[in-house]
Formats: sequence, structure tokens, C-alpha cells
Amino acid sequence: METQGASVVITHHVLAGKQIEYEKWLEEILPVSKSAKGFIDWQIIRPIPDLTFVYTVIIRFDTIENLRTWMESDTRRKLIDKAHPLFTKEDNYEIKSGLDFLFYGEKTDTKVPVRWKQYLTTWSAIFPLSLLMQLLLLPSLRLMNIPANGYFDTLVSTGCLVFLVIYVVMPNYTKLIRKWLYK
Repeated sequence: METQGASVVITHHVLAGKQIEYEKWLEEILPVSKSAKGFIDWQIIRPIPDLTFVYTVIIRFDTIENLRTWMESDTRRKLIDKAHPLFTKEDNYEIKSGLDFLFYGEKTDTKVPVRWKQYLTTWSAIFPLSLLMQLLLLPSLRLMNIPANGYFDTLVSTGCLVFLVIYVVMPNYTKLIRKWLYK
């Protein structure tokens, strides 16, 4: 049984001019997915206004079984059918265990790198970023007259670090080292 959690990465290509309707639909599906057994959290990566139209939704569950149950449920299927007129492409999703979703692009035919390569890649991305947090971010907080507080500093620096890893570093870094990573 999977104990490390599971994520689903969903991409929705929304028709131009239908973003407001899609956002309303997200407000409808969020409470329903939150009530599903094993739900942990979700993130929405919104498109760049007037430039891109792809929404990426990452949903985490405690187990792959609970995630599959939600993704294959009649409730979700009905909500997807309701939103289907807003899409330019079919509802597309990939279920991944743990942090595997960090090593995928939009293409779904890519295999998952071996765990030790995932470990080295993630560590080599996080280590320099954590140094940058100490060298740049924390002094910046002091310049803004925010007093030193270990808990607050850790909250802000880890929040920035995770944001950078998920949205900026890993998508580009994995492309850069793709040959080694998937070899």
C-alpha cells in the first residue's frame, strides 16, 4: 500500500474568454474535492492573462487509492462534463506518487526517473536555494524592519523555497538535465 501520498496533475486548456466561467467552476469543484476521503490540499497554477490559457491543478491525497477513487468518481465525472464546453482539449491528468510530479512536463509519456536521481536532483536544487534564502531573503527582511524570529523566518524562507522549486527551478532544471535524469 502506498504510504507516501499521491498527487494528480491536471491540465485544462480553457477557451479564450471562458476563464471567468472556469474560475466559477473551480469554486464549485473545490469544496466537493475537499470532502473526498484522503484529500490533503490542492494548488492552481493559473495561465498568464491574455497570453496562455492552460490551467494546471495539482491535488494531493493521502494514498493513491483515495486519489483514484476521487478521480474516477461519478461526482467528479459530472463536474468535468459540466466544464467540458469551456475546454479546448479533453480533461487530461496524470496520477503520481510522492513528488514524482516534479519530474514531469505536460507530456504524459515520459517515464519517472529512478528514485536516487530524483533525490540528487531535488537536493541539488534545494541546497543552493536554501543558501540564497539565508544570504538574500533574511537580510531583506531585516532591511524591512521585520525583527528576527526563527519561526517567522523559517515560514517565509521555506515558503519562498518551495515556491521557487515547484514553479521556477524544477521545470527548467529537469529540462536541462533530462538526458542524465531519464537515462
